[in-house]
Amino acid sequence: MRSRRSCLAVPGSNPRFLEKAQGIGADEVFLDLEDSVAPLAKEGARKNIVAALREGDWSGKTRVVRVNDLGTQWTYRDVIEVVEGAGEFLDCLMLPKVEDPTQVVWLDTLLTQIEKANGLEVGRIGIEAQIESARGLVNVDAIGGSSKRLETLVFGPADFMASINMRTLVVGEQPPGYTEGDAYHYILMRILMAARMHDLQAIDGPYLAIKDLDGYRRVAGRAAALGFDGKWVLHPSQVEAANEVFSPAQEDYDHAELILDAYDYYTTVERRGAVMLGDEMIDEASRKMALVVAAKGRAAGLGRTGTFTPPTP
Repeated sequence: MRSRRSCLAVPGSNPRFLEKAQGIGADEVFLDLEDSVAPLAKEGARKNIVAALREGDWSGKTRVVRVNDLGTQWTYRDVIEVVEGAGEFLDCLMLPKVEDPTQVVWLDTLLTQIEKANGLEVGRIGIEAQIESARGLVNVDAIGGSSKRLETLVFGPADFMASINMRTLVVGEQPPGYTEGDAYHYILMRILMAARMHDLQAIDGPYLAIKDLDGYRRVAGRAAALGFDGKWVLHPSQVEAANEVFSPAQEDYDHAELILDAYDYYTTVERRGAVMLGDEMIDEASRKMALVVAAKGRAAGLGRTGTFTPPTP
């Protein structure tokens, strides 16, 4: 899977931001045609995005465009103009406000038609689906299995909070008056379970208080602890925090790789399924847990600082 620890939002109507984003160390950059672009600026934003994708240097980044939601008049032109204009430079399209699997199927079908008509590799462009309403959350299992192109499920907190009448104007923090537990725990876990059931990534949404980096780290740490793969960043100052929070610590990464090497040795050479590694017993379950941490470390570009040495006979 692509690394998506940090997913930077960039308004497609701002050429200066589109250029600046190319030099920021986010894993994913999504060029936005939806909420950050005014209605009268959407047509121009499409052209800006096509030019930025074709002419810019996005090395090392997952290149995504967020189109408008299917309740608007802009979506089909967003998809056609962006993919026909820069499909070979595009990794994914993000579809916001997904409430039903048929919406993802629609996008998959349109992408296939455009790819065939323009000589692009069919199926290469992925889809990210944003869950932003009560209906979307209730249908999230079906949405997760709706297309082979689907790569991620993304939590959109602001629209979701409005859809359930949550009494708050703050995105990213607990609603005023909620003093016990986490008001978003069920939502995050519901999205995470659907994502993992379909081998997808799960991405947390934005934290709007961009100057509060301690708050960002705290909220991102909550999602990372549950198992989320990354989080949106709205400002370059949040990128480093996201990359750090969603990467395993070096010590944990080294330990995971050690478990994998040791388990491979003991099961293949000594043909034992449960053994001691120092003071720790490891078995098949240990291997599965280590694979998760090792995969996140490799995706983050971590290097090993030690190796497994088989015991002396």
